[in-house]
Amino acid sequence: MNLVTGGTGLVGAHLLLHLLQNGEKVRALFRSENSIQKTKNLFKSLNYSNLFHKIEWVSGNVNDIPSLEKAFENIEFVYHCAALISFDGVEEENLRKINIEGTANMVNFALAFGVKKFCYVSSIAALGDLKESETVITEETEWNPEKPHSDYALSKFGAEMEIWRAEQEGLHCVIVNPGVILGAGFWDSGSGEIFMKVKKGIPFYTKGSSGFVAVEDVVSVMCQLMKSDISGERFTLIGENIVFKDLIFWIAEGINIKKPSMYAKPWMTSIVWRLDWFFSTLFFQKRRFSRATAKSLHTTVLYSNEKIKLQLNFEFQPIKEVVKKVSSAFLN
Repeated sequence: MNLVTGGTGLVGAHLLLHLLQNGEKVRALFRSENSIQKTKNLFKSLNYSNLFHKIEWVSGNVNDIPSLEKAFENIEFVYHCAALISFDGVEEENLRKINIEGTANMVNFALAFGVKKFCYVSSIAALGDLKESETVITEETEWNPEKPHSDYALSKFGAEMEIWRAEQEGLHCVIVNPGVILGAGFWDSGSGEIFMKVKKGIPFYTKGSSGFVAVEDVVSVMCQLMKSDISGERFTLIGENIVFKDLIFWIAEGINIKKPSMYAKPWMTSIVWRLDWFFSTLFFQKRRFSRATAKSLHTTVLYSNEKIKLQLNFEFQPIKEVVKKVSSAFLN
């Protein structure tokens, strides 16, 4: 039996589908009936409604100890996908509570219940910092605590420390560090918000870059790693390094929306994040554009996927084709 946390999110929902397609038994945590509906809608949109009823849902979350007692019964493999993703400074405490303490709870229960293997979904945000002589970030790039990191990055790095602690205590673990994950079904969060914003009309573009990956590739690699003898390793999962301008243009083309025509220079986005901070503070609203987001839009970072490609002989989908496919799902 497989236990999946975050089964009502993008990665977790697609992972549940992938496991069921391959004849696996799955149990998933959920916090509300409404959140389950999102996963159900994904299965329906992909014409796999017949598989949805095979999911064994357990009410609870990673910080609810009694619910984890029930969730871990007869579990052999754990896929920990649940996480809080936020770049809003007011979420610092919640990020630590969910991402670090929640992960600690998960590995503690995995150790107590004799789980065979544990897969943790981290992020490229938890990878290291480039030195002056380096140009590409890999799994071996050293984390520099003296450099600035977002609260989100710090929480994912802290969660990874809990994984390695459990590995030392005898739990077989693997970590995957995906880039920006593109996939259908969750348009109000994660990369889905990018498609929504493009639809509403983004007037500008930037020339920074990041690593992007298809959600199907992420869950496929996770399952292959869990069936392998590999343990105590982490793997960067990106299909390609893509310039934000290209991504926005591809999405606009895919959903038949006019492409943005104005290049937003760093000083422009600097003004925007300050205005966003002012109005969110004044009106007690959630931040929509943080300083970290503004900086990332102008930062060119290259990530290497060579380790996982060599380890599993895995070929990632071209991101332009992924965007085309997700755009079609968005329109439908």
